[in-house]
Amino acid sequence: MNIEIHIPTPGESVTEVDLARWLVADGDFVEKDQEIAEIESDKATLPLIAGKPGKIKILVPEGETVKVGTLACTIDTSVRGTAKVKNPKSDDKEVVTEEKTTEIAEPEASKTAPAEAEVKVTPLAKKMMQEEGLGIDDIIRGLRKISSKDVRDVLQGRGGTASDTGKKGSREVQRESMSQLRRKLAGRLVSVKNETAMLTTFSEVDMSEVVRMRKQHQKAFTETHGVKLGFMSFFVKASTIALMEFPKVNSQIDGDNIVIPDFVDISIAVQTDKGLMVPVLRNTETMSLADIEKAIVGLAEKARKFRLSIGEMSGGTFSITNGGIFGSMLSTPILNPPQSGILGMHNIEERPIALDGQVVIHPMMYIALSYDHRIVDGRDSVSFLKRIKELIEDPRRMLLDGADAERAVLGI
Repeated sequence: MNIEIHIPTPGESVTEVDLARWLVADGDFVEKDQEIAEIESDKATLPLIAGKPGKIKILVPEGETVKVGTLACTIDTSVRGTAKVKNPKSDDKEVVTEEKTTEIAEPEASKTAPAEAEVKVTPLAKKMMQEEGLGIDDIIRGLRKISSKDVRDVLQGRGGTASDTGKKGSREVQRESMSQLRRKLAGRLVSVKNETAMLTTFSEVDMSEVVRMRKQHQKAFTETHGVKLGFMSFFVKASTIALMEFPKVNSQIDGDNIVIPDFVDISIAVQTDKGLMVPVLRNTETMSLADIEKAIVGLAEKARKFRLSIGEMSGGTFSITNGGIFGSMLSTPILNPPQSGILGMHNIEERPIALDGQVVIHPMMYIALSYDHRIVDGRDSVSFLKRIKELIEDPRRMLLDGADAERAVLGI
C-alpha cells in the first residue's frame, strides 16, 4: 500500500514553499514520524514527516519551488524495515536483514563514498558533523559540484607543476538561488529604509557590575536554574522596564492610528545559515532573568535547527540584536517592521574612562537605538537609552522597576 505525503502549509497566506533538501535518498526505508525533508517558506522552515514506515519514492526534486499541497513523495508501507545487527563472525561489520523478501538497495553513492580515514576533516567540522548527525558521505554528496579548481588543488597537492597550477588564478564562481526566507528578508529590509523615518541614537554603558555579577554568581546561577547567565537577559530585562516607562518606543503605526500595547514582547535576532530569524519572547514584563535565559536558549536552539514555528516568530513589539558576538564595535540596526524600535548591543572592550576625576579602565559597550521618528520623538529615544544605561550600570534597580535602591530605602 502506498501513502502520499503532501507539502504542508507553513501558515496563512503562504501558497508556495521551497523543498530545501531531502534528508533521505530515493528508495530508502523510513520510519514512522521520521523527518524526511526540510520545507522552507518566506516565514519559517519546517520538517516533512513520514506518516508510516516503508520505502520512499521521491517525486519533487531538491531545491524546487512548489505549491502548498503538492505531492512530495509516496511511501510503500508493504516494505518492512531493515534491522542492522552486529555479526561477530564478519569482523563486526553490519549485516542487513530483511523482514520481507523485498530488497532495499543501498544507494550507490554510499558504496563508493570515500572512507572517513581518506578524508581530512578539521576538528571544528568534525564537531559540527557529530552534533548534526552527519557523516562523511552526507557532506561529500550534499556539498556542491566538483569544480576545475578542486581538480587543480588536488593536482597541486600531489606535486603538480607550477605551470599547471601556480600561474593560473581561479576564475570559478558559484551560483546559488536565494531561499524564500532570505528573499523575504531582503524585501523587508529595503521597505524599512523606504517607508520609515529611521534614526539612530547612541550611548555607551559601563558593564563592570554585570561582568562582576556574572563572574561571582555564574556557578550558583547555573546550578539553580540549569542555564548560564548571559548578557542578553540583562538587556531584555532593562529594555522591558524602559519600554514600560516610554511606551511610544513599544508602539507601532496601524494606518492613521498608533497602537500602544500594555505588554512587552521582545524579538531576539538570531543569525542562522539561512539568514536572520527573530523569535519572540512573550510578556517579558512578567519574566525573571532566569526565565529570560531559559526562553532565549530554547528559541535560539530551535532557530539554528530551523524548527521555529510561525507563532514563535510572529508579533513582537520591540527587537534586540547583538552584533557584539561577531566582534562589532558599533552599528546602526535596522528596524523590524512594524515595530518602532530596535536596540543594538555591541562588543565589550576594556577602555579608559573618566570616573570621579580619575582615568580608569572599565569594560565598556556601545549601544544603539534605531527608532521610527514618525512615532518616537528625540526626547523619548534619548531618555529610553539613558534608562537602559542606568539599569545596566546598576542592575539592582531592576528589582525596583528602575528606581534607585538607596532612594527606595530612604523613602524619597
